[in-house]
Amino acid sequence: MIPKFMFLTKGVGRHKEQLASFELALRSAGIHRCNIVYVSSIIPPGCKLISKEEGLKNLEPGEITFAVLSKNSVKEPHRLISASIGVAVPSSNNSYGYLSEHHSFGQSAKEAGDYAEELAATMLATTMGIPFDSDKAWDEKKQIFKTSGMIIKTSNITQSAAGEEKDQWTTVIAAAVFVP
Repeated sequence: MIPKFMFLTKGVGRHKEQLASFELALRSAGIHRCNIVYVSSIIPPGCKLISKEEGLKNLEPGEITFAVLSKNSVKEPHRLISASIGVAVPSSNNSYGYLSEHHSFGQSAKEAGDYAEELAATMLATTMGIPFDSDKAWDEKKQIFKTSGMIIKTSNITQSAAGEEKDQWTTVIAAAVFVP
């Protein structure tokens, strides 16, 4: 089975039980009716990124659904958490791309998103032989990757939240969901 489509989604949930907060994050992301199977980080050649709305229309309740998922939970007041998926798509439809998962404490959504995006792009760049200095800032590397003509698009989806003051779990998720 090779997916033809994928979509990105994110969510946050809060509840006194950790599992219930995860369920609420899945609901927030719209993928709570699926049986999620975690997969690693390869975007199949020719797999098209579609909107969340279009992707959700193609999923049935109870369906086995493959996804790259990042998740983080906290039960500490005000503690910032993030979950992010980075995306790197090659310019050739015959080549595969990369997804990365990143979850963190104390990073803003922008910081976590940039990190995940850079990670996915770096993994793709190294498989394509694109020369770059790993010590350079992400903005500089992004320019190198895009001007190489081999990486057409990088992006991320990130959810961050701060822990609740009351005795509750906060869970954040970000996902790249594959649609057959």
